[in-house]
Amino acid sequence: MPSPLTSLLHAARGAAIGLSEVVPGISGGTVALIVGVYERLITSAGHFVGSARLLLSDREAARREFAQVRWDVVIPVLLGMIPAVIIGARVLGPLVENHPVPTFALFLGMSLAAITVPAGMVGPAWTWPRVGLAAVVAAVVFLLVGVPPQQVPTHLVLVFLAAAVAVCALALPGLSGSFLLLTLGLYTPTITALNERQWVYIAVFGAGMVVGLSLFVRVLQHLLEKHHVLTLVVVTGIIAGAVRALWPWQDDDRTLLAPSGDLGLPVGLFFVGVGVVLGLAWLGRRGEEHQQAVEDAEEVAEAEHAGESRH
Repeated sequence: MPSPLTSLLHAARGAAIGLSEVVPGISGGTVALIVGVYERLITSAGHFVGSARLLLSDREAARREFAQVRWDVVIPVLLGMIPAVIIGARVLGPLVENHPVPTFALFLGMSLAAITVPAGMVGPAWTWPRVGLAAVVAAVVFLLVGVPPQQVPTHLVLVFLAAAVAVCALALPGLSGSFLLLTLGLYTPTITALNERQWVYIAVFGAGMVVGLSLFVRVLQHLLEKHHVLTLVVVTGIIAGAVRALWPWQDDDRTLLAPSGDLGLPVGLFFVGVGVVLGLAWLGRRGEEHQQAVEDAEEVAEAEHAGESRH
Protein backbone atom coordinates (compact mmCIF):
# COMPACT_ATOMS: atom_id res chain seq x y z
CA MET A 1 0.00 0.00 0.00
CA PRO A 2 1.63 3.29 -1.08
CA SER A 3 1.97 6.07 1.46
CA PRO A 4 -0.19 9.24 1.14
CA LEU A 5 2.98 11.20 0.28
CA THR A 6 3.80 8.82 -2.58
CA SER A 7 0.25 9.13 -3.95
CA LEU A 8 0.44 12.92 -3.66
CA LEU A 9 3.71 12.94 -5.59
CA HIS A 10 2.17 10.79 -8.32
CA ALA A 11 -0.75 13.24 -8.53
CA ALA A 12 1.74 16.11 -8.91
CA ARG A 13 3.46 14.18 -11.68
CA GLY A 14 0.08 13.69 -13.36
CA ALA A 15 -0.61 17.43 -13.10
CA ALA A 16 2.69 18.19 -14.83
CA ILE A 17 1.84 15.73 -17.60
CA GLY A 18 -1.64 17.23 -18.02
CA LEU A 19 -0.35 20.81 -18.20
CA SER A 20 2.20 19.82 -20.84
CA GLU A 21 -0.45 18.30 -23.08
CA VAL A 22 -2.30 21.59 -23.69
CA VAL A 23 0.86 23.37 -24.89
CA PRO A 24 1.82 22.83 -28.57
CA GLY A 25 5.34 21.43 -28.72
CA ILE A 26 5.56 19.96 -25.21
CA SER A 27 5.07 16.21 -24.99
CA GLY A 28 3.23 14.61 -22.08
CA GLY A 29 5.28 11.48 -22.72
CA THR A 30 8.47 13.49 -22.29
CA VAL A 31 7.26 14.90 -18.98
CA ALA A 32 6.24 11.42 -17.81
CA LEU A 33 9.74 10.23 -18.68
CA ILE A 34 11.32 13.16 -16.80
CA VAL A 35 9.32 12.61 -13.61
CA GLY A 36 9.96 8.87 -13.64
CA VAL A 37 6.55 7.28 -14.29
CA TYR A 38 6.61 6.76 -18.06
CA GLU A 39 7.42 3.05 -18.25
CA ARG A 40 5.02 2.12 -15.45
CA LEU A 41 2.20 4.05 -17.14
CA ILE A 42 2.81 2.49 -20.55
CA THR A 43 3.15 -1.03 -19.13
CA SER A 44 0.00 -0.57 -17.03
CA ALA A 45 -1.93 0.79 -20.00
CA GLY A 46 -0.80 -2.19 -22.06
CA HIS A 47 -2.00 -4.65 -19.41
CA PHE A 48 -5.32 -2.79 -19.11
CA VAL A 49 -5.90 -2.91 -22.87
CA GLY A 50 -4.95 -6.60 -22.89
CA SER A 51 -7.42 -7.25 -20.09
CA ALA A 52 -10.22 -5.51 -21.97
CA ARG A 53 -9.53 -7.54 -25.12
CA LEU A 54 -9.54 -10.83 -23.22
CA LEU A 55 -12.62 -10.10 -21.13
CA LEU A 56 -15.08 -11.96 -23.36
CA SER A 57 -12.80 -14.79 -24.52
CA ASP A 58 -10.73 -15.70 -21.45
CA ARG A 59 -11.78 -14.14 -18.16
CA GLU A 60 -9.01 -15.79 -16.17
CA ALA A 61 -6.34 -14.39 -18.47
CA ALA A 62 -8.13 -11.01 -18.36
CA ARG A 63 -7.96 -11.03 -14.56
CA ARG A 64 -4.22 -11.80 -14.67
CA GLU A 65 -3.64 -8.88 -17.04
CA PHE A 66 -5.81 -6.58 -14.93
CA ALA A 67 -3.91 -7.52 -11.76
CA GLN A 68 -0.64 -6.35 -13.34
CA VAL A 69 -1.88 -2.76 -13.76
CA ARG A 70 -0.08 -0.45 -11.32
CA TRP A 71 -3.22 1.21 -9.98
CA ASP A 72 -1.21 2.74 -7.15
CA VAL A 73 0.50 4.84 -9.85
CA VAL A 74 -2.20 5.15 -12.51
CA ILE A 75 -5.05 6.44 -10.33
CA PRO A 76 -3.12 9.28 -8.62
CA VAL A 77 -1.57 10.31 -11.94
CA LEU A 78 -5.01 10.50 -13.58
CA LEU A 79 -6.44 12.41 -10.61
CA GLY A 80 -3.70 14.97 -11.06
CA MET A 81 -3.76 14.98 -14.85
CA ILE A 82 -7.45 15.52 -15.63
CA PRO A 83 -7.98 18.78 -13.69
CA ALA A 84 -4.59 20.02 -14.91
CA VAL A 85 -5.73 19.66 -18.54
CA ILE A 86 -8.87 21.70 -17.80
CA ILE A 87 -6.97 24.39 -15.91
CA GLY A 88 -4.14 24.42 -18.45
CA ALA A 89 -6.59 24.97 -21.31
CA ARG A 90 -7.67 28.19 -19.61
CA VAL A 91 -4.27 29.41 -18.44
CA LEU A 92 -1.47 28.11 -20.64
CA GLY A 93 -3.31 28.43 -23.95
CA PRO A 94 -3.73 32.24 -23.68
CA LEU A 95 -0.19 32.55 -22.27
CA VAL A 96 1.29 30.86 -25.34
CA GLU A 97 -0.87 32.97 -27.63
CA ASN A 98 -0.13 36.33 -25.96
CA HIS A 99 3.53 35.82 -25.01
CA PRO A 100 4.88 33.23 -27.48
CA VAL A 101 8.59 34.09 -27.50
CA PRO A 102 9.35 33.92 -23.74
CA THR A 103 6.94 31.01 -23.23
CA PHE A 104 8.48 28.91 -25.99
CA ALA A 105 11.98 29.85 -24.80
CA LEU A 106 11.08 28.29 -21.44
CA PHE A 107 9.72 25.16 -23.14
CA LEU A 108 12.74 24.96 -25.46
CA GLY A 109 15.06 24.83 -22.46
CA MET A 110 12.90 22.14 -20.89
CA SER A 111 12.86 19.98 -24.02
CA LEU A 112 16.59 20.27 -24.70
CA ALA A 113 17.33 19.24 -21.12
CA ALA A 114 14.83 16.37 -21.47
CA ILE A 115 17.08 14.76 -24.11
CA THR A 116 19.42 13.79 -21.27
CA VAL A 117 16.75 11.61 -19.65
CA PRO A 118 16.40 8.77 -22.22
CA ALA A 119 20.05 9.25 -23.29
CA GLY A 120 21.11 8.74 -19.68
CA MET A 121 18.91 5.66 -19.40
CA VAL A 122 20.77 4.12 -22.36
CA GLY A 123 24.03 4.95 -20.57
CA PRO A 124 27.01 2.76 -21.48
CA ALA A 125 24.93 0.86 -24.04
CA TRP A 126 25.47 3.71 -26.53
CA THR A 127 27.38 2.58 -29.63
CA TRP A 128 28.16 4.45 -32.84
CA PRO A 129 25.38 2.62 -34.76
CA ARG A 130 22.89 3.64 -32.05
CA VAL A 131 24.14 7.23 -32.15
CA GLY A 132 23.63 7.14 -35.93
CA LEU A 133 20.10 5.78 -35.52
CA ALA A 134 19.22 8.53 -33.03
CA ALA A 135 20.63 11.14 -35.42
CA VAL A 136 18.57 9.82 -38.36
CA VAL A 137 15.39 9.75 -36.26
CA ALA A 138 16.11 13.30 -35.06
CA ALA A 139 16.57 14.53 -38.64
CA VAL A 140 13.30 12.94 -39.82
CA VAL A 141 11.32 14.35 -36.89
CA PHE A 142 12.97 17.76 -37.40
CA LEU A 143 11.65 17.84 -40.97
CA LEU A 144 8.18 16.57 -40.03
CA VAL A 145 7.57 19.15 -37.32
CA GLY A 146 8.47 21.86 -39.84
CA VAL A 147 5.43 21.04 -42.00
CA PRO A 148 3.25 24.19 -42.20
CA PRO A 149 -0.09 24.03 -40.36
CA GLN A 150 -3.03 22.76 -42.38
CA GLN A 151 -6.72 23.50 -42.02
CA VAL A 152 -9.14 20.58 -42.00
CA PRO A 153 -12.92 20.79 -41.45
CA THR A 154 -14.06 20.20 -37.88
CA HIS A 155 -16.20 17.25 -38.97
CA LEU A 156 -16.69 14.81 -36.09
CA VAL A 157 -15.19 11.92 -38.07
CA LEU A 158 -12.02 13.93 -38.61
CA VAL A 159 -12.04 14.98 -34.94
CA PHE A 160 -12.18 11.28 -33.99
CA LEU A 161 -9.27 10.39 -36.31
CA ALA A 162 -7.20 13.40 -35.21
CA ALA A 163 -7.67 12.46 -31.56
CA ALA A 164 -6.61 8.87 -32.27
CA VAL A 165 -3.37 10.13 -33.85
CA ALA A 166 -2.72 12.88 -31.30
CA VAL A 167 -3.06 10.53 -28.31
CA CYS A 168 -0.21 8.44 -29.72
CA ALA A 169 1.96 11.52 -29.16
CA LEU A 170 0.83 11.53 -25.53
CA ALA A 171 2.26 8.03 -25.17
CA LEU A 172 5.42 8.69 -27.19
CA PRO A 173 8.01 11.05 -25.67
CA GLY A 174 9.12 13.89 -27.91
CA LEU A 175 5.94 14.36 -29.91
CA SER A 176 3.22 16.73 -28.74
CA GLY A 177 -0.44 15.88 -29.22
CA SER A 178 -1.28 19.57 -29.09
CA PHE A 179 1.30 20.28 -31.78
CA LEU A 180 -0.24 17.65 -34.06
CA LEU A 181 -3.67 19.18 -33.49
CA LEU A 182 -2.21 22.58 -34.33
CA THR A 183 -0.77 21.16 -37.56
CA LEU A 184 -4.21 19.83 -38.49
CA GLY A 185 -5.93 23.09 -37.56
CA LEU A 186 -7.89 21.47 -34.73
CA TYR A 187 -6.01 22.87 -31.72
CA THR A 188 -8.18 25.99 -31.29
CA PRO A 189 -11.51 24.15 -31.82
CA THR A 190 -10.45 21.54 -29.24
CA ILE A 191 -9.41 24.11 -26.63
CA THR A 192 -12.67 26.01 -27.30
CA ALA A 193 -14.68 22.80 -26.88
CA LEU A 194 -13.01 22.15 -23.52
CA ASN A 195 -13.56 25.69 -22.28
CA GLU A 196 -17.17 25.90 -23.49
CA ARG A 197 -18.10 22.33 -22.49
CA GLN A 198 -19.13 21.22 -25.99
CA TRP A 199 -19.97 17.71 -24.85
CA VAL A 200 -20.54 16.10 -28.25
CA TYR A 201 -17.15 17.27 -29.51
CA ILE A 202 -15.49 16.22 -26.24
CA ALA A 203 -17.16 12.77 -26.34
CA VAL A 204 -16.06 12.13 -29.94
CA PHE A 205 -12.56 13.36 -29.19
CA GLY A 206 -12.40 11.16 -26.08
CA ALA A 207 -13.56 8.11 -28.06
CA GLY A 208 -10.81 8.74 -30.61
CA MET A 209 -8.26 8.94 -27.82
CA VAL A 210 -9.40 5.63 -26.34
CA VAL A 211 -9.23 3.82 -29.69
CA GLY A 212 -5.89 5.33 -30.66
CA LEU A 213 -4.28 4.62 -27.32
CA SER A 214 -5.59 1.04 -27.18
CA LEU A 215 -4.04 0.32 -30.58
CA PHE A 216 -0.72 2.02 -29.93
CA VAL A 217 0.04 1.33 -26.30
CA ARG A 218 0.43 -2.43 -26.73
CA VAL A 219 3.07 -1.80 -29.39
CA LEU A 220 4.94 0.53 -27.04
CA GLN A 221 4.66 -1.94 -24.17
CA HIS A 222 6.17 -4.68 -26.35
CA LEU A 223 9.01 -2.41 -27.48
CA LEU A 224 9.84 -1.34 -23.92
CA GLU A 225 9.82 -4.92 -22.65
CA LYS A 226 11.59 -6.64 -25.56
CA HIS A 227 13.74 -3.88 -27.10
CA HIS A 228 14.27 -1.53 -24.18
CA VAL A 229 17.59 0.06 -25.16
CA LEU A 230 16.68 0.43 -28.86
CA THR A 231 13.38 2.08 -27.90
CA LEU A 232 15.17 4.59 -25.67
CA VAL A 233 17.63 5.35 -28.48
CA VAL A 234 14.73 6.14 -30.82
CA VAL A 235 13.00 8.20 -28.12
CA THR A 236 16.20 10.22 -27.70
CA GLY A 237 16.18 11.00 -31.41
CA ILE A 238 12.49 11.93 -31.39
CA ILE A 239 12.89 14.38 -28.50
CA ALA A 240 15.99 15.91 -30.14
CA GLY A 241 14.25 16.44 -33.49
CA ALA A 242 11.01 17.69 -31.98
CA VAL A 243 12.66 20.66 -30.24
CA ARG A 244 12.39 22.44 -33.60
CA ALA A 245 8.71 23.01 -32.82
CA LEU A 246 9.69 25.09 -29.78
CA TRP A 247 12.11 27.53 -31.42
CA PRO A 248 10.64 30.86 -30.25
CA TRP A 249 11.31 32.75 -33.48
CA GLN A 250 9.39 31.30 -36.45
CA ASP A 251 6.65 32.51 -38.73
CA ASP A 252 3.14 31.13 -39.27
CA ASP A 253 4.48 28.59 -41.78
CA ARG A 254 7.05 27.34 -39.23
CA THR A 255 10.04 28.84 -41.03
CA LEU A 256 12.84 29.29 -38.49
CA LEU A 257 13.95 32.90 -37.97
CA ALA A 258 16.95 34.49 -36.27
CA PRO A 259 16.47 35.70 -32.68
CA SER A 260 15.25 39.30 -32.50
CA GLY A 261 14.00 41.85 -30.01
CA ASP A 262 14.83 41.90 -26.31
CA LEU A 263 16.61 38.61 -25.62
CA GLY A 264 17.08 38.98 -21.86
CA LEU A 265 13.77 37.42 -20.76
CA PRO A 266 13.76 34.57 -23.34
CA VAL A 267 17.35 33.61 -22.53
CA GLY A 268 16.67 33.74 -18.81
CA LEU A 269 13.55 31.58 -19.15
CA PHE A 270 15.46 29.16 -21.37
CA PHE A 271 17.91 28.45 -18.54
CA VAL A 272 15.04 28.29 -16.05
CA GLY A 273 13.50 25.56 -18.22
CA VAL A 274 16.79 23.65 -18.29
CA GLY A 275 17.08 23.90 -14.51
CA VAL A 276 13.48 22.81 -13.92
CA VAL A 277 13.84 19.66 -16.01
CA LEU A 278 17.19 18.68 -14.56
CA GLY A 279 15.74 19.20 -11.08
CA LEU A 280 12.63 17.17 -11.89
CA ALA A 281 14.74 14.40 -13.40
CA TRP A 282 16.86 14.28 -10.23
CA LEU A 283 13.75 14.17 -8.05
CA GLY A 284 12.29 11.48 -10.30
CA ARG A 285 15.40 9.33 -9.87
CA ARG A 286 15.36 9.82 -6.12
CA GLY A 287 11.68 8.94 -6.01
CA GLU A 288 12.28 5.81 -8.08
CA GLU A 289 15.11 4.74 -5.77
CA HIS A 290 12.95 5.34 -2.70
CA GLN A 291 10.00 3.47 -4.16
CA GLN A 292 12.23 0.55 -5.16
CA ALA A 293 13.71 0.42 -1.67
CA VAL A 294 10.21 0.35 -0.15
CA GLU A 295 9.09 -2.43 -2.49
CA ASP A 296 12.23 -4.47 -1.77
CA ALA A 297 11.68 -4.07 1.98
CA GLU A 298 8.06 -5.19 1.60
CA GLU A 299 9.13 -8.29 -0.36
CA VAL A 300 11.71 -9.19 2.29
CA ALA A 301 9.13 -8.72 5.06
CA GLU A 302 6.60 -10.91 3.23
CA ALA A 303 9.23 -13.62 2.68
CA GLU A 304 10.23 -13.57 6.36
CA HIS A 305 6.59 -13.71 7.40
CA ALA A 306 5.96 -16.66 5.10
CA GLY A 307 9.01 -18.45 6.53
CA GLU A 308 7.80 -17.88 10.11
CA SER A 309 4.35 -19.19 9.17
CA ARG A 310 5.82 -22.44 7.83
CA HIS A 311 7.67 -22.97 11.09
